[in-house]
Amino acid sequence: MLFKLPAAWLMGVKVSMINNSDCICTLKYRWINQNPFKSIFWAAQGMAAEFATGVLLMREIELSNKNISMLLVDVEAKFTKKAIGKISFKCDKGNMIKEKVGSLNSQKKKITMWIDSIGIDETGQEVSKFKFNWSILFKK
Repeated sequence: MLFKLPAAWLMGVKVSMINNSDCICTLKYRWINQNPFKSIFWAAQGMAAEFATGVLLMREIELSNKNISMLLVDVEAKFTKKAIGKISFKCDKGNMIKEKVGSLNSQKKKITMWIDSIGIDETGQEVSKFKFNWSILFKK
């Protein structure tokens, strides 16, 4: 991650679990990712949340053996509680992603999909919810 996404590495984003359907990325409250309100800065949370969705999408693209590009085209976020301690961002849309990547072919040049990632603190409470609109494109 240091060389591909240095800002995420610096903030402390880590992939803690990935399988066919789920990905969990974690982020701990630290000096480098704090805001003036003594919680994790919204952009650092966004990095971890985006990574949880993007890793699943990148994985499916690689497994498909198709020449596909991906691009983030829109983001929505909601914050419900102060993010302190260790936050886990979970995306459980791997099956939907697999279906969308599998349906992409040269006739259907572009597909967009909303993929969500929910941030949960150590007590099990939701702190934030992100929705990312990813676009995938079949390249010739």
